Amino acid sequence: MQASYPTTSGMAQERYHRWTRFNLIEPWKSDLQRIEDASEIEDRFYRHLEFGPAGLQGQIGAGINRMNTYTIRRMAMGLALYLRRRGLAHMKQGVVIAYDNRMFSAHFAEETALVLARGGIPVYLFDRMRPTPMMSFAVRELKAAAGVSITASHKEAKYNGVKMFGENGAHISQKTAIALTRSMERVNDELLVEAMRLQQAMRKGYLTYIGEELEEGYYRQLETVIQDATLLPSAGDKLSIVYTPLHGSGGIPVREALRRAGFKHVHRVEAQEKPDPYFTTIAEPNPEETEVMSMALAAAKQSRADVVLGTDADVSSTGVTIRTRQGSYVQLTGNELGALLLHYMLLQKQKKRQLPADSILLKSIVTSELGSRIAEQYGVNTIRTLLGFKYIAEKVFEYEQSGTATFLFGYEESHGYLAGAFVRDRDGIQACQLICEMSAYYKSKDRTLDEVLEELQVRHGYHQESRLAYNWNGREGNSRMKRIMRQLRKQPLPRLEGYPVACVHDYLSSVTHYEDGASDSLDMPRADVIKAELRDGSWFAICPSATEPKLTAYIGVTASTRVDCESKHESVRLAVQSWLKQTFEEAEHQRKRRKNKR
Repeated sequence: MQASYPTTSGMAQERYHRWTRFNLIEPWKSDLQRIEDASEIEDRFYRHLEFGPAGLQGQIGAGINRMNTYTIRRMAMGLALYLRRRGLAHMKQGVVIAYDNRMFSAHFAEETALVLARGGIPVYLFDRMRPTPMMSFAVRELKAAAGVSITASHKEAKYNGVKMFGENGAHISQKTAIALTRSMERVNDELLVEAMRLQQAMRKGYLTYIGEELEEGYYRQLETVIQDATLLPSAGDKLSIVYTPLHGSGGIPVREALRRAGFKHVHRVEAQEKPDPYFTTIAEPNPEETEVMSMALAAAKQSRADVVLGTDADVSSTGVTIRTRQGSYVQLTGNELGALLLHYMLLQKQKKRQLPADSILLKSIVTSELGSRIAEQYGVNTIRTLLGFKYIAEKVFEYEQSGTATFLFGYEESHGYLAGAFVRDRDGIQACQLICEMSAYYKSKDRTLDEVLEELQVRHGYHQESRLAYNWNGREGNSRMKRIMRQLRKQPLPRLEGYPVACVHDYLSSVTHYEDGASDSLDMPRADVIKAELRDGSWFAICPSATEPKLTAYIGVTASTRVDCESKHESVRLAVQSWLKQTFEEAEHQRKRRKNKR
């Protein structure tokens, strides 16, 4: 290996050499020794993994910008310092820890528990892998101070992460994320953080394993999500289901939930049934992707199943493919599935006269407006939140405390759903149960879900949404993404060819800019998101990722016919693409000009 790295910053080199001198445990020692590229050293050591509102996430490997034993210990010590400063370092409250099937998830969970124990924080550790929704439930059930789930959800196998939850069972707020970051910064050397021994932690009462008793409480709560219990004994027996956990942690809990609800014909995808940290049969465990669900679809065609379900590694996202009357299969988007579930719940509650007058639908600002139009038909108000399910959960908690509204349903376009507020996060187990109940109901009425969706579109307008994703790498990728967002804000109202912009909401500055030059304040939390509304009712939003150098553009259009909707969507999509390309080029041009001036 070369002695010097001219393209590596001095700080990154210093951190790298500190790690090489330390007696690392395996596999991190061997992984560090394999590094030969200066740019890789820079990427691994130029920063610590950043702590966002949802926690940490990164590639597995040696280095401070990677997921490994030492970055986990640093995170856990930062959490311990934060909780102690808040006065929660006592035996009445603790931290719930769960983990999925990913590489090192069990190890990271135990390391988190033992560092917290050494810091004087009691820990409830699940005795085997459990989905994130169960962890969220456990936080509130055990009246814990915080919750930790070791997972990277639908990311590919080389990633792992930490989802962080507050005492309300929801993802931590931005304010808490900042406070936790400051606590982590107080950890001077991640290599020197110590963990308590397992037996000592158990003997002193700092570590308690939790399992079937709490899980049973979760299953009992699932019964409250069932909309029509009288339907399932007969209709549930006639529904044919294919379910795949995509090598993740959903196999046992999803099947158990469906069994208890009365669904007797749940077929397996044997090759994807067992938990596998390498996700051998797929590129990543993302049930949104058609290719990822291909094995489940093949099994469905063989058994002529009515519905195909898939969940990601920690069962926070749910993908669905349905059988049409003609026998073909159609994969639903997250927006379409959310609209169908919402309509089914409203239909059942209205039929039973159990729809509270103050019912609220919660959805993100990039989720289709079809749901809000359906809600309006039933007299239900829609509240729009920022991207991230934590904002939906915060509203659930707010209404619970104030009593000013009744939470009905919450969802995001990214296949996250919540119907029962005993969980404060996206819950794929709830979603699977509700999807199967809805499918059984419509099958008993000789209707298919695509027919129901078509009726909803005819009544409320056709809607079509899509995403454009732009990915970069490493430190330069982060810098480029920030430059682009600054460049976007230099032009308050974008100029889209053929589509005049009516207004732009800038959630970072909390200001709405109108086309006539007027402006108004936004009554929402601050976030690095820009959303433009076009005169014809279409919209698009630009959002940078908090955990990786990735920029996503969300696009939504509506029209009175399917043909018009598809045509408009393609036009708006191309216009947004063209505008973004120009913005990217201008941001790069500005960078080069500043560099030349130096």
